Amino acid sequence: MGRLTTHVLDTAKGQPGQGITIEVFRLADGSREHLGNAVTNSDGRCDTPILEGDALTPGEYELVFHAGDYLRAQGVEAAEPRFLDVIPLRFGVADASQHYHVPLLLSPYGYSTYRGS
Repeated sequence: MGRLTTHVLDTAKGQPGQGITIEVFRLADGSREHLGNAVTNSDGRCDTPILEGDALTPGEYELVFHAGDYLRAQGVEAAEPRFLDVIPLRFGVADASQHYHVPLLLSPYGYSTYRGS
């Protein structure tokens, strides 16, 4: 059974990104369908897969990480508007029977992602 998971690592502090709201969208024909929200736990992961089983189908998706709210809560001072606030990550799912792990490595002025396992 396929599934979509994520986790957030705060690379500036060397710790998991706890309490980050993540929205998930399916993209098709120029539109975005909101599929739900998740919040990272103390390990920077979501307690359950973001999508799994029949909810994960081949196509394009977007995870939207509300990083600015997390950085504010961490006391990271920055000029407003922040350099990073809402971070959208778009990716494709070719084989919905596989595990797609899409982590976010975050700092106040940069981020990266990759397909994990």
